Amino acid sequence: MKEILLVTNMENMAVVIFFVLFTIILVISGIKIVPQANRVIVERLGKFHKVLFPGINFIFPVLDRKKSISWLVGGTIRNTALIDVREQVFDFPKQNVISRDNVVMEINALLYFQINDPFKAVYEIANLPLALEKLTQTSLRSVMGEMDLDEIFSKRAEINERLRVILDEASDAWGVKVTRVEIQDVNPPASVQAAMQRQMEAERSRRATVTESEGKKKAQILEAEGHKEAQINRAEGEKRALILDAEGRAEARIKMGEAESVAIGKIAAAIRNAGGDPTQYLVALKYMETLAAMTSGQENKTVYLPYEATAILGSLGGIRELFIPEKN
Repeated sequence: MKEILLVTNMENMAVVIFFVLFTIILVISGIKIVPQANRVIVERLGKFHKVLFPGINFIFPVLDRKKSISWLVGGTIRNTALIDVREQVFDFPKQNVISRDNVVMEINALLYFQINDPFKAVYEIANLPLALEKLTQTSLRSVMGEMDLDEIFSKRAEINERLRVILDEASDAWGVKVTRVEIQDVNPPASVQAAMQRQMEAERSRRATVTESEGKKKAQILEAEGHKEAQINRAEGEKRALILDAEGRAEARIKMGEAESVAIGKIAAAIRNAGGDPTQYLVALKYMETLAAMTSGQENKTVYLPYEATAILGSLGGIRELFIPEKN
């Protein structure tokens, strides 16, 4: 009897241990650790249940399971349950694009995007990376097909912004935010590249010619302005010299006039004191100065005078009497 009870107790203990171990295994399998910057989709009985965030999470092992995602990235199928919510970059292969002026070129683009809504990224689109790649390619053809080759080279920033807006609006339904689009390379055909090289060389030659012409023009202008300023300065100097000379002559004449006035006054006073006529003396003196000027530098000393001038000569005797007194 005791042996039967012992066996029964052992069986009961084994059952208890089994249930305890089973419960522990269930609990451990229900604990899920999600890495930082990742999300995990959980389905319960095949239906979306919740999104697991970084850290420790718990799910029911039997009812819940992680959603496995199969994405085609770069020609390789990647199976994962983690959804990376960091900003990612896709480097798409080169593709041919035809511009508005019918130039075929190869273009390589980079796409920067970030998953904001894991639910939409998994359930609203079957293969998110492939969808973004095809959307970027078609948008590139559409935008660059509206531009000439020269515009494509000169308006890269505008093209990048237009592509970003188009892709961001289209991918918003997939829970994706397109942050940036960059055009890496634009490779036209070799013939077009050679023509562009010749055009660039011609443009550089034209700019060099224009720059040289402008330099010569500025040099001539500066030289002309220098001559002009020199002439102005020379004219100003001559003007100043003439003014100073005229002022000097005027001042000298004033001084001479003042001295002559004083001298005449003294002579007139002396003549009056001697009882003579100062007017006759001054007139006779002027006639004598005039005669001296007329006879200077002439070999022939004969001078013809008008009849009226002979009367002045009579005053010379009076002048003699003023300065040479008669002898008694």
